[in-house]
Amino acid sequence: MRLVVLAAAIGLAATRASAQISQPPDEDHAIIFEIGAAAEGEPGEGSAHPGATFAFEVTPIEHWLEIEAGVSAIHDESGTEIPVDLLFKKPWRFSRTVEFMAGVGPEIIHATGHDAATYWGLSAVADFMIWPARNVGWYVEPGYEATFRGGVTHHGWAFAGGLLLGR
Repeated sequence: MRLVVLAAAIGLAATRASAQISQPPDEDHAIIFEIGAAAEGEPGEGSAHPGATFAFEVTPIEHWLEIEAGVSAIHDESGTEIPVDLLFKKPWRFSRTVEFMAGVGPEIIHATGHDAATYWGLSAVADFMIWPARNVGWYVEPGYEATFRGGVTHHGWAFAGGLLLGR
């Protein structure tokens, strides 16, 4: 009888330990706001066009899908470009404070100045998030863009980085 009780106690302890280990880390934020600096450029051009960016991100499917909507203002010699993008990202959480996401999505760009026009493109990003505090962190987001304007495809790089505020 003592052997059965001992085996049951060990089994119960092992079940509780495995349940604690398999629990996911803290749940994702309901919404994350990104505020930061941005830059864009084209390969071989040799210059970066600076700007600012704002985005918000929600998680419709925890650990599988995050959707980010953002707007930037990028200044260059001929005016300002205002890209608005919608990115679909897959998250990977490395720890409670470090997260990586890969994403892709469409964008609409409105250009002002000498070459004023509205055209579309596609963006792909790698998003690194660091959360030193529960609701405040920082991010770095390098990316690639392909834009389609007047029958010509332009390829370029993009970069954003700044402050994260989670709720």
